[in-house]
This record gives sequence, structure tokens and C-alpha cells, in this order.
Amino acid sequence: MHVPVAYLTVVLVWATTPLGIALSGETLHPLFSAAARMALAASVGWALLKLLRIPLPWHGAALVSYGYALLGVFLALSLSYMAAQSVPSGLISVLYGLSPMLSALLGQWLLQESAMPLYRWLACAIALGGLAFIFLDDLAAAEGMLAGLLMLLAAVVLFSISAVMVKRTAASVHPLAQTVGTLVLSLPLFVITWWLLDGTAPVLDWRSPSPWATLYLALFGSLLGFVCYFHILGRLSPSTVALITLITPVFALYLGYGFNQEQL
Repeated sequence: MHVPVAYLTVVLVWATTPLGIALSGETLHPLFSAAARMALAASVGWALLKLLRIPLPWHGAALVSYGYALLGVFLALSLSYMAAQSVPSGLISVLYGLSPMLSALLGQWLLQESAMPLYRWLACAIALGGLAFIFLDDLAAAEGMLAGLLMLLAAVVLFSISAVMVKRTAASVHPLAQTVGTLVLSLPLFVITWWLLDGTAPVLDWRSPSPWATLYLALFGSLLGFVCYFHILGRLSPSTVALITLITPVFALYLGYGFNQEQL
């Protein structure tokens, strides 16, 4: 897959993910929705590996790479799911806009990348300031969202660390295998966490958007999105990949407004 095509795919998928997370939690516990999403994505991904005859390695370097990916796929995503219950989907995207700068600092420290030029820092600051201005009402209404905001900040840090450490491991695992290996390892963690925090039997209401949003997040948000994400992460610097988080928030804003009646 060409890098520009994969990059654009991640942009489109990530722009719809905050709305999908919000809709999936309407009638389903957010962590059950996440576990179902991972189970379905892992099953379809496993079938694709068999069909395409792509090996799924379990050697040491691959396991380390899967483990670092879990920081973003399990920990950051779980925190984002929980925070989405009290924080508007657009504001989630704004906070994730911090990740390019965090990734640049971590990349310089852990990957020995060259220091990011001043003009790039300025560009990121302008973009982040623009996002903050666009979502000014959400920021002003953040008084009752403290717990959710703290969870999101932790999620952003974990997401940035995950990307840099997967890049540092350089396990040379096929992006689809990296995705499936990570999803398989994340599944029991999601199930256990859901069971400890909720544990009630879910009721699937197909008249609500929750099952459909979960299905979309499994096939596109997890499977297609992660495959393209790991593909470009292997070819670009983590800070360049993280710039996607500065592109998607405005799309997420209008999607939340158009499909979830969120205030514009």
C-alpha cells in the first residue's frame, strides 16, 4: 500500500472514531463495546492472515512490539472510551492534538531523531491554538469533566509512548500481523477490565446505533485503521504520523454535530 493512501485512510478512519466511540456506548457498556470490537476485528484479521498466507510471529521481538502497541490499543483506548461518556467527541480530538509534540520529544529522546526545527514547533502550536479556539465552548464547559479530561491526557501520553516504542523495536512484522497480534493480546485485557468494572450481561438493541457503531469500529477503526497506522509508522517518524491528530478534529466536530446532535 502506498504511504499517502494509507495516511489518508488513517485520517478518515480516525476522524470518525470519536463519534463511533460515543455512539457505541449509548446502550452498551463502553468497555464491553471495546472488547466486542477487538474480538470481531481479531477474528476477521486472523482469517485474512490465513487467506493471504501472512505469518503471525510470536518470537521475542514481535511480542515486545505487540506489548508496546498495547499501550495505545488497550490502555489509551480504554481511557478514551471511559472519558467519552462525559467529554464531547470533538474535545477528545483536541487533546489528542498534543500528540505530535509529545511524539517529537519522545522520538528525540528514545529514537535519537534530530531535534524538531523551530518552525515545526511553531506550526504545531498554531494548529493546537486553532483547535482550542474552535472548541472554545467545550473547553469552557469542562468544569464537570475533570475526571474525563485527566483520563484523556493519560491516554494521549500513552498513545505517544506506544508509537515511539513500536518504532524503536523495529520488529519488521507485517502491518496486518502486527495488528492481529496486538488485538489478540488486547482481547483478554478488555474482557477482564469490563468484567471487573461492570460485568453485567449486555443487551443488544439493534434499533440503537451502539451495535452498528461497534461493528464499524471493529472493521474500520481497529482492523483497517490499525493496519494502515502500523504501515505508515514503519515508514515515517512517529511525530509525522501523529500529525494526523491535528487534521482529524474538525472532521470529528462536524460528524458529531451532524450525526450525534452535538452542539456546534
